Amino acid sequence: MTTTHFGYKSVEETEKAKHVRGVFDSVAPKYDLMNDLMSMGLHRAWKAFTVMVANVREGQQVLDIAGGTGDLALAFSKKVGKSGQVVHTDINEAMLRTGRNRLLDAGVALPTVVCDAEKLPFPSNHFDVVSVAFGLRNMTHKDLALAEMNRVLKAGGKLLVLEFSKVAPPLEKIYDWYSFKVLPKLGQLVAGDDASYRYLAESIRMHPGQEELKVLMKNSGFGHVDYHNLTGGLVALHVGIKC
Repeated sequence: MTTTHFGYKSVEETEKAKHVRGVFDSVAPKYDLMNDLMSMGLHRAWKAFTVMVANVREGQQVLDIAGGTGDLALAFSKKVGKSGQVVHTDINEAMLRTGRNRLLDAGVALPTVVCDAEKLPFPSNHFDVVSVAFGLRNMTHKDLALAEMNRVLKAGGKLLVLEFSKVAPPLEKIYDWYSFKVLPKLGQLVAGDDASYRYLAESIRMHPGQEELKVLMKNSGFGHVDYHNLTGGLVALHVGIKC
């Protein structure tokens, strides 16, 4: 039996996706509200920075992986114009449905696909930009997912990974206190679910730090990888260029 981590717990590899799906089925209805509350609105600035660095242009093909409620997909759709396309994907149907409805409310209809990032149902060398925001840490085989993202990118294409990362040492104690004491209580109060937000805090600690993720991306086929620390390393934006 091969095991992997689900937060601080060990679970069978084949079971992790089911556990993660359960978390996001639970949080989907309150996901946007909780994002605003637990980040004090900062997630909007982090995503705006990601869109700026992506530098998406009219006519380009963009793939948004683990796109959830559609923040990045919506922003990219405004950049690609009528001649381009943004594909909005997630492994979790409840999250994707919430995002699709939110996009339609904004007057935007995008191709919406339920798919596993480790087995992307798209042709090789197709997309100019691939993005994944706050989704990589939930993937069982990050190396396989990154290799798939590399495969579907055109030569010279850009991967943007926005993810919680290793916070600067002076912030560690207060960050731990907030993550394990405040966040689960906030989840219980607002979403009626403390366990999913405890998992969130644990999954962040199990995710590779800035340098480790940079190495992982290079080993997955990206010729140039750089990262930008945001809010004291609380979040990092990694940018990889396909050779």
